[in-house]
Amino acid sequence: FRVLCPDALQPAHLPGVLGGGSGSHCAPPPGSHSLRYLVSTTAPRTRLRDLQVSAVSYVDDTQILRFDSDVVTKMETLVPWAKQMGHDYWKQMRNGLEGYANTARENLRFAIRIYNQSDDGSHTFQCFIGCDVGPDGHLLSGYYRHAFDGRDYISLNEDLRTWTVADRTAQITKRQWEAQNLAEFWKTFCETRCIVTLLLHLELGKEILDRSDPPRAHITHHPRPEGDVTLRCWALEFYPTEITLTWQRDGEDQTQETELVDTRPSGDGTFQKWAAVVMPSGEEQRYTCHVYHKGLPEPLTLRWEPPPWSPTGVIVGVVLLGVVITGAVVAIVMLRKKST
Repeated sequence: FRVLCPDALQPAHLPGVLGGGSGSHCAPPPGSHSLRYLVSTTAPRTRLRDLQVSAVSYVDDTQILRFDSDVVTKMETLVPWAKQMGHDYWKQMRNGLEGYANTARENLRFAIRIYNQSDDGSHTFQCFIGCDVGPDGHLLSGYYRHAFDGRDYISLNEDLRTWTVADRTAQITKRQWEAQNLAEFWKTFCETRCIVTLLLHLELGKEILDRSDPPRAHITHHPRPEGDVTLRCWALEFYPTEITLTWQRDGEDQTQETELVDTRPSGDGTFQKWAAVVMPSGEEQRYTCHVYHKGLPEPLTLRWEPPPWSPTGVIVGVVLLGVVITGAVVAIVMLRKKST
């Protein structure tokens, strides 16, 4: 099993090979910051020799780069302070990404073999690397985790010294990595290089990374075939991702009755989320949605408001009713004339 140690992750270089996406990791504690790398290697059906390697990297909730082995340009930087990082930094990162692509392909092929998986199926091997630092810039947590076909495979424990494997088959990798003292390498990486890179991004991108975009919130009303209704509370265009949406009925939390989706990227650097509750028709005014976010001076409280009364609609309705009544009267008169 090839060790996941691309050149750009060696202690002598700045890191930058593996990337981590928001929504795919646990959020760091309040006041802390995170650097995430996630690399994915995919094997299309019947094309085991043609493996694609892609990577993304995030500082907090801001994506800083993406990489795709199938694209000519390979790597793309996504932050305005990229030039300030220096040409050598991004050159090392690109070289490391390109070099790692070959290692990642071998890792996936090895996992397919030891799990006796069919070569003509589609498979995915993922590696997640990252670190969290506190307000003082010291390490809070380090990560080095792997998954095969969407399931846990092998991970470095919180002590950054020992491993946890998902099953007996993964023990093969665990024994090899213990013999190579690989945990010590990643412990050093998390405690030094990962922190150095994270703090550099935080310094150069402070204006963007430290911003707080408050959510734009509203409630939508959805009648259900069963006769009851769904109220959905939306929070849109907010940053960072940390947000809380709750529903209350007559002032009491409706935690168990609330359907809550994961926070999702909007595609423009902000995020969105919604929470929904179901209730009998006519009880909508008893429910309130509460939104808590760093960018709000105070929490929002929303109540669904029925569409405003429309005089035009009433007039049209009265006119139509008059037409119907007139037609009915005319029909009755004509029938009476025929009968006489």
